[in-house]
Amino acid sequence: MSTQVKATNVTWHEGSVSRAEREQLLGQKGVTVWMTGLSAAGKSTIACILEQMLLHRRKHAYRLDGDNIRMGLNKNLGFSAEDRAENIRRVGEVAKLFTDAGVIAITSFISPYRKDRDAVRANMQPGEFIEAYIKVSLDAAEKRDPKGLYKKARAGQIKGFTGIDDPYEAPEKPEIVIDTETMTAEAAARRILDYLDQHGYLEA
Repeated sequence: MSTQVKATNVTWHEGSVSRAEREQLLGQKGVTVWMTGLSAAGKSTIACILEQMLLHRRKHAYRLDGDNIRMGLNKNLGFSAEDRAENIRRVGEVAKLFTDAGVIAITSFISPYRKDRDAVRANMQPGEFIEAYIKVSLDAAEKRDPKGLYKKARAGQIKGFTGIDDPYEAPEKPEIVIDTETMTAEAAARRILDYLDQHGYLEA
């Protein structure tokens, strides 16, 4: 799917409310926590727990989940390399809007290609994109297989499945690395929460 710019005669309209004003009102800083990892790594589970932890602290957070987004915004995209790239580009733009609004955006996407994740980072200001590598071995992911997708991929019923017949490119320098073979989902969410707290995102 081409990302060629087709819209013409458009101009960005600046509002009268500044980013700083929004963050002061919310008592936090806008940021995107980008979780990446193999299917069954635990991304969605960790994202749900983290979102709840933040809301319990009266922080504004919103979760953008891979499957959920494909049911609406990106329901016209498949799983080819081109469609995967467009999927991540669109999500990156949505996360950027949330971040600009002072919200903590939590994304959970396989996002297998490094260049696509790097493009999302490059589209944000320094410090606005926190890459969290939710690490799991392929063997462990296949044993979990909560949706039965690995089984279908091994049987040839799903083509282009990440980790089986399509590559996963692990982050080279993520801000956070979480090994879900040695850490529970609750501990993982707590670790991300602590990172946000220690780096000043939970205050204006």
